[in-house]
Amino acid sequence: MAEPYFQLLSEQIASLDLPAADHVLLESRHFFSGAALYANGKICASLTPAGFGLKLPPEVRDRLLREGGGKELRYFEKAPVKKDYVALSESTVKDPDALRPLLELSIAYVLQRTD
Repeated sequence: MAEPYFQLLSEQIASLDLPAADHVLLESRHFFSGAALYANGKICASLTPAGFGLKLPPEVRDRLLREGGGKELRYFEKAPVKKDYVALSESTVKDPDALRPLLELSIAYVLQRTD
């Protein structure tokens, strides 16, 4: 079940044509029943049956939740909310001009964190 998500995430990341940075290695890996994107070994995004989730700074998460650009992320129905993540709305995921800067922000955010 995870393979279609892995393929879709890999294709979506490639289509965004993110700026290359010598010090950042982006890798897609299998993750639960989906796929995750890692930046230098730190998870920054996931694509699962729960949606396309991004790890983002609190102020950006709050804005997306408030403005309808996303919802709280739960990987499973009774699982706790992933507090550092937001599950992006379909319209955000389908809009490369909206998704690209959020993904770039997510990558920068996880790379500056020490946890």
